[in-house]
Amino acid sequence: MDNRFYNTFDLESLEPEPTGTGDYRTVFQRNRDRIIYTSAFRRLQNKTQVFLSGDYDFYRTRLTHSIEVSQIGRSICSYLQSTSPLLSDDFFIDPDVVEASCLSHDIGHPPFGHTGERTLNRLMQPYGGFEGNAQTLRMLTETIFSNSGRGMNPCRAFLDGVLKYKTLHSELDDPENHFLYDQQDRYIDFVYGDQAFPLEYTPGKVRDGFKSIECEIMDWADDTAYSLNDLMDGINAGFITLEKLERWTAGASLNETETAHVEQLMRAIRDARVEGRLGRKVGAFIAACTLEEDVNFLSATTNRHRYRLKVAAEAKAEAEVYKRISLNLVFRSQELHQLDHKADYVLTRLFRVLEKRYVAGEGKLRLLPETQEQAILRAPEPAHRARLVCDAIAAMTDGFATRTYKRLFDADFGSIADLV
Repeated sequence: MDNRFYNTFDLESLEPEPTGTGDYRTVFQRNRDRIIYTSAFRRLQNKTQVFLSGDYDFYRTRLTHSIEVSQIGRSICSYLQSTSPLLSDDFFIDPDVVEASCLSHDIGHPPFGHTGERTLNRLMQPYGGFEGNAQTLRMLTETIFSNSGRGMNPCRAFLDGVLKYKTLHSELDDPENHFLYDQQDRYIDFVYGDQAFPLEYTPGKVRDGFKSIECEIMDWADDTAYSLNDLMDGINAGFITLEKLERWTAGASLNETETAHVEQLMRAIRDARVEGRLGRKVGAFIAACTLEEDVNFLSATTNRHRYRLKVAAEAKAEAEVYKRISLNLVFRSQELHQLDHKADYVLTRLFRVLEKRYVAGEGKLRLLPETQEQAILRAPEPAHRARLVCDAIAAMTDGFATRTYKRLFDADFGSIADLV
């Protein structure tokens, strides 16, 4: 049965796809499968979510987080189809394209989590900045198949599903995050069928707030996963305890509802039932979703922009409480700040030595694999060479970045056994 929710505009790929291959899959299934079988997706298993990967076996990595987000995203699709009068058996939000968006939403993130993202953005400011979501877009469209130097040829609906931000680096006065690279404006043009943003869609939060329904589902699934599951990891790691929660609550200026959420969390800790009770919250956050119709400059072109995801204000507020707890008791802790300092130092030294060799052209040592090195040396402009150096670092896992640092700067590290 055809799904009338999508049309040829939604299914069109960035470049024409070969025909007559006999592929039984839909366009959305092909896009999802291409993500799963990339080395970039596998590398997420050794990239930081909250704690450095490898510290313990049971904490979430970027890979397990992405899998959890995809499960929540698919569940939101199922819930909406079973509850919304706006959908039907032959008119529904395709869970495969939502799953593809969820699985790939963090694929561009560098080693060491958001610390790594901030460090690379600081170092890349002379060359156009660095942003994890912009890097995801770059990989999907240009570099994810690194051996052949090409992207995965995503379809329009999938690309729109990961396009959280639509503001270019040069359009922001102080681009700390939430931007695309200036060279990516052509992908915005493709996603929106060369329809320009109306004047009221100003750069920044207003423009970035304009998302397809699949992107909105991915975004709420991501919020659900990290507000609840990062909290769970913080409790299991001993960063969030009853005593710390009591002290934090006393000085946090919470309203009555927020205080009740914290008290529920403390009861779960006392009862040793954290995972079960927070797990049920995932279901509650899914059930907080409804659909509503919208009218905008793309709503007549595609149903993906004809509908908006409405999340109950109570669920959003509850998620914000949990994120505040994690931010204050985990991410701002002395222990994580020490690791953040180390991560910043490691990536800064890696970037500077590679910048000196490949962007400034000083020396002839081969510091990167031959395929990466040759691509950089062929690039005519310093900004292009710097972007390729940044690609190489951003693709590293936590462990590979650490080993590369040791090989370059630690005199006691670098035997043949260390080179893998």
